[in-house]
Amino acid sequence: MRPGIDLLIADVDGTLVTPAKELTARTIEAVRGLERAGVAFSITSGRPPRGMKMLVEPLRITTPIAAFNGGMLVDADLAPVASLSLSAEVAAQVIRLLEGHGLDVWVYRGSDWFVRDPDLPRVHHERETVQFAPTVVPAFDRVVDGAVKIVGTSEDHAAVARCEADARARFGDHVSAARSQPYYLDVTHPDANKGTVVRRLSKLLGVPMDRVATIGDMPNDVLMFALSGLSIAMGNASPDVQRTARRVTTANDQEGFANAVSRYILGEGQRLPHGAVA
Repeated sequence: MRPGIDLLIADVDGTLVTPAKELTARTIEAVRGLERAGVAFSITSGRPPRGMKMLVEPLRITTPIAAFNGGMLVDADLAPVASLSLSAEVAAQVIRLLEGHGLDVWVYRGSDWFVRDPDLPRVHHERETVQFAPTVVPAFDRVVDGAVKIVGTSEDHAAVARCEADARARFGDHVSAARSQPYYLDVTHPDANKGTVVRRLSKLLGVPMDRVATIGDMPNDVLMFALSGLSIAMGNASPDVQRTARRVTTANDQEGFANAVSRYILGEGQRLPHGAVA
């Protein structure tokens, strides 16, 4: 069996795409290089499935992809493969907690995105990112049943961090709460996290976890770093996130993804056995 990496799982925002949410020509060519080398490629994100649709065709993705930080697994046509949802009772409690910290709340259920105020700046930003509009509701009580992800958002990044800590303390193992961006707190089913993504894709694709590489930039990527044979942090990641990875590449505005693929997966990193240091 060929030594090295057989599957690369990439985070999307802050990693695969530029700050302008674009794929560069070098990124597309890097994924083509993985394909030529026989290395499978998948993506995982806090985005809903429809928010990753624009990446599937240019990257020629054929593997299952993980939306909602692992809350939903879909195939390349966005048909559901598996889903993990919060109970209606827990979802309602999460919403109250987020609001108590002064965060705006969004609810995702299936392929739908629900908001109460469509004119908030972050709603506009997210709409441009995922390339579809939310459904506006007066209240969330009718959409919490089956919710896959609940998001709290605020420009007060310290408040988001405090809310993350509070959510973990209050709900414990009943939810997974992690910041996907400094201004977003994602709350999902406790098994809906990027560590679970590594386990599930490893099993579905028949790739041992020590032959899986992961790349990302945020604290919610650390769980997948811990389980993969090769972990790569982006140059735009915080020092704390970078310390959890085995390798660090350049930032996402400096072709960090393409550089990582070239150096660590298709270059000398492709030939390094697990545990070796370049």
